[in-house]
Amino acid sequence: SSQVRGQDTGAPAFARTLRPPWATMSRRTKRPARDCVNAALNVAYMLLLSDVLRAVVACGLDPASGVLHSSGRNKPALALDLMEELRAPIADSAVAWAINNGELRETDFRHDLDAVRLTPRGRKALITAYERRATTELTHPQYGYRVTWRRAMEVQARMFLALVLAETNEYRPIELR
Repeated sequence: SSQVRGQDTGAPAFARTLRPPWATMSRRTKRPARDCVNAALNVAYMLLLSDVLRAVVACGLDPASGVLHSSGRNKPALALDLMEELRAPIADSAVAWAINNGELRETDFRHDLDAVRLTPRGRKALITAYERRATTELTHPQYGYRVTWRRAMEVQARMFLALVLAETNEYRPIELR
């Protein structure tokens, strides 16, 4: 099979965190998603992008002025840049939790021709898992105070703004141990 089980050594690292037999992926596919895991990741990444985009705009930054991602027509390159450090601890974590704890089930996906999509029940379950993760608190590694992941998005955007305004000479992403 071209799909790999979570425990197989050839699987993407994320796939190895998933326990149910149906939760397989051979590689990352975006549009269209070719399997259930990619369909869930696509939705979680859009939720994360939406949150990071709000944080960027709240800080008065131009979402299209990215550093890592090229700006294209209607492409929020800066939000995509700032989103990179948050994918694993927020979006990937929410998807893995929802799948491994049975909040997302194989029946929460539908197969349309060559694409896989979440059903309305599956979207609701994933949004619930994402919201739970986004509102989880962490100690901000640079400042040492407690914030939710959603608040950390704005803190990171403000740190980037300080760099742009030359109030600091470095930007420090959130790094997890």
